[in-house]
Formats: sequence, structure tokens, C-alpha cells
Amino acid sequence: MESTLVVGILIAAFVGLVVSWLFVAQRRTVTGPPPRAEKPSTTSAKPTESSAKKATSHHSTKARSTEKGHSQQHHPLLLNTLKGHTDAINGFCFTSNGRGLATASSDGVARVFKLEDASSKNIKFLYLNLPSGNNPTAVAFGEGASQLVVATENISGASLFMYAAAGGKAAAEAKVQGKLPPPEIKWEKHQVHDRRNIISLASASASYGSGDGSIIIASCSEGTDIKLWSAADGKCLGTADTNQLKNTMATISRDGRFIAAAAFTADVKVDDSLCYLAVCMAFC
Repeated sequence: MESTLVVGILIAAFVGLVVSWLFVAQRRTVTGPPPRAEKPSTTSAKPTESSAKKATSHHSTKARSTEKGHSQQHHPLLLNTLKGHTDAINGFCFTSNGRGLATASSDGVARVFKLEDASSKNIKFLYLNLPSGNNPTAVAFGEGASQLVVATENISGASLFMYAAAGGKAAAEAKVQGKLPPPEIKWEKHQVHDRRNIISLASASASYGSGDGSIIIASCSEGTDIKLWSAADGKCLGTADTNQLKNTMATISRDGRFIAAAAFTADVKVDDSLCYLAVCMAFC
């Protein structure tokens, strides 16, 4: 009895195996063998990489060519490029006849370029030796091209220096050597706007009304005050207050009558400078 049971179990197991094998064989016949994974071809990858390098190289060359061409494209009216400063320009101004250009730079240097021939490649210039620790922020010409007022910032606040043509032995020696004589400081003022820096300078001839035609310098501080100075001797002639939080720039009309000032708002205030020239402020 037990042997018959064992034989039945073996036969059932054999039949199950046969049925399973037939089922698997039928599935393979219907679906087919699984696709074989193709190995990447090294020979086809190399040309693709080379092509990419060529494309990149071509793009870089084209970009450099475009940049070079762009840098060489100047305005048709450009006459010259004045070089020499090593940092940003803070301010500049022309002489009344347009033959001189003064510049003030953050490199601590103020220069006066001679523009008799603005297209010349050998532009002469004067180098102003500012006192140590003074960084020029603005410039304005006084009487003609021989006087230049330079505003500077330093550890104690703002200062004004008036440079004029040198005389005497130094000028004679420079003339013999074929050089421009170095200008000298004729007057200087310190802490002119308390400890606030000067952001702009402007000059004008006091020719309106009964004016004597002398040159007036207007210095605008980063605060709210604007001061008027005599270019000849550095005397303070008056002070205007814009009554705004902070000035951004100021200028004076060519006849010396009006002062225009701008601040953080969209408004421009115009004052009559004669009111400030009439009486010299005691605190100047």
C-alpha cells in the first residue's frame, strides 16, 4: 500500500515537470529570444568625440574673432583715447577754449591733457603732484587753462587745491629741457564741507549784472550744502543749502547768476547765486 502511494507521487511530480517545460517552451516560441545587448563601438565613438572638439574649437575661434571685431568697432567721430590712469575717472572738465582736458582719477592722480591736436598719438599732459593721502574727486578750471582747482577726499574730510603755472627757476629749467613746467599749489583749503566729501566742482565767470568777470568755483558736497569760492585767492563767497537729504550734483550758470542742484528726488532746484555772493558767510 505504501509503495503504491510513493509511485503515484513520483508519477504526479514527473507529469508536473513535463507540463511546466512544455509551457515554458511555448512562451519562448511565441515571444522569441530576448534581444542581445550590443556593446558600444569604440570605433564609432572616436569620430564623434573628434567632431565635438572641432565644433567647440570652431565656436571658440568664431567667438574670439567676433569679440576682436567688436573691440575694433569705434564711433566714426572718435578722435583719440587718452590713456595713463590706472583706475576709474571721478571727474573731468574742458578749458573754455576746448584745448585742455583735466581729469581726476581714483589712482590718486590728476592730469591736464593738452589737446592742440586731439588726434595726435603723442598727447602731452601735466602731472599734478597731490599731497600724500589725497584722492582727487573733481576738477574745475579757474582763470584760463593755467589754473586748475582740484577737490580731494582724505582722512580729515574734503580739501581744495588750486594749481597754477610754476614760475621762476623750475619753469625756466623745464622750458630749456623742452618739458612742460610742473604746476604749483597757489592756495589750499581743508575741511571745506566739514567732514563731507565733494562730489562735483563747477566754474563760471561772474559776468552777470555788476559782476567783475572773476571766476567763481562752486563745490557741491555729498551733504546738502554748496559753497562758492573765488578762484583767484580761495576766499569763500557764500554757502547755499538745498534743504534736501543728500546732494548728487550741482553746477553754476556760465554768467555766475544761477546755481542748479539735484538730489535724490526727481527735482532740480535753481537758486539765485547773487543772494549768496552779496554777503560772505561768517562760518566760511
